[in-house]
Amino acid sequence: MLLPDSVRARTTIAVAGFALLFLTAIGTSIDFLIVGGIRAQISQEAQRAAANYLGTVQPGYTPRPAPKTRIDLIQLVDSRGRVLTASPAAAGRPALSTARPPVDDRMQDHTVCDARGECVMLAAVRVAPLETREIWHGEPHYLYAGTTLPSLLATHRLEFLTAAAITLATALIAWGNWWVAGRSLRRVAAIRATMAEITASDLSLRVPEPPGHSEYALLARTANRTLARLEEAVRQQRRFASTTSHELRTPLTGLRARLEEALLYPHEVDPHETIREAVSVTDRLETIVDDLLVLARLRAGDPAAHEPVDIGALVIEEATAQVGGVPVHVRARRGVYVLGNRIQLIRVIDNLLANARRHASTRVEVVGLRIGDQAVITVCDDGDGIAPQDRERVFERFVRLDDGQRREPGGSGLGLAISRDIAHAHNGTLLIEDSPKGARFVLRLPLKPAVQAATPGVPIEEFS
Repeated sequence: MLLPDSVRARTTIAVAGFALLFLTAIGTSIDFLIVGGIRAQISQEAQRAAANYLGTVQPGYTPRPAPKTRIDLIQLVDSRGRVLTASPAAAGRPALSTARPPVDDRMQDHTVCDARGECVMLAAVRVAPLETREIWHGEPHYLYAGTTLPSLLATHRLEFLTAAAITLATALIAWGNWWVAGRSLRRVAAIRATMAEITASDLSLRVPEPPGHSEYALLARTANRTLARLEEAVRQQRRFASTTSHELRTPLTGLRARLEEALLYPHEVDPHETIREAVSVTDRLETIVDDLLVLARLRAGDPAAHEPVDIGALVIEEATAQVGGVPVHVRARRGVYVLGNRIQLIRVIDNLLANARRHASTRVEVVGLRIGDQAVITVCDDGDGIAPQDRERVFERFVRLDDGQRREPGGSGLGLAISRDIAHAHNGTLLIEDSPKGARFVLRLPLKPAVQAATPGVPIEEFS
């Protein structure tokens, strides 16, 4: 893993390189535009000044140029290079250029530099042949009109200024990227440092959450939510391990004591009675272990094969199969389909029926109908009921109320916890709701999509 400073350095170098290339291309283009624009403007003004002056030349009259624009260097030169007349700025100077434009290209642009490095940009114009014949008897004459190049073009000042601007802009961009990257990576470094301090023994730490809704803030909030879920899962796992150890230790301790007693006092202890008690304790341990395995698979989210299940028919079958003990009255409608695992749904119904018959005084009532887009199974008994403050506790693992322990001392205490987990695995709910008498367990499961359940043609069946 790269350290934050290494990431910043690489990012800054990359950004600075791209910025330098981009700004160099932009700067070069601007330089060309500036130089080309200035040269084009000087060329137009020089050609215009030359044309205006030639319009004043007449046979026998060659006026001295008097420019009124920045085109202040104007000379009229004959074919031998002698200066016939010149503007005040060009007076006393040799011919500005040796260029001799041909007849078919009478006007040309030139830049001429002397030994001192002074450069002049001018338009070299060949006087038209008609005027030459009338004024100078056909001898070619040439007019040079121009001006000294601005220092911006005559030297490399423009290039130096552009290079300096590009360098400064690149440096500012690099510094800005370094600062922004540092500010951003500091948050990542803080999150990484906090995550490195978190161990399985202490999950209470949380990463710092920046304000706002930036990606870093969302990352920190997601990490904290994940840590909170992980902490809760570990807390539940520890509580589960502690409770499981206690639940398994109690029967094992009794079994060990009974067996040791049989070994120490072989003539006083009935071995057959000891074996029967050992088998009974083993049955309870086996029940607890089996239920723990089922619960572990459900909590781990192990996938189970789902298929369309007629929950109404399932309720009728399981309720009518209950023989002996408290009678069960069932009222359900066939054709109410849910998508689920048949074995798991049978276990839920059996657990609810067994729990209701264990606590009922005279009867248990089971109802299985479709309500809206849900299949609703209600299991009611006429026993003492469950206090509101205990309605969620009974779904916890190994939680058995006093009445439940009295009625079934050998139970595992996992039946209702398994039933709720199965309901959640089927995207349903299992709750205890208010009832005039006794306890009322309500299982709600979503109907199977695209199946027309509980059609009016299917009657409600009742069994007792």
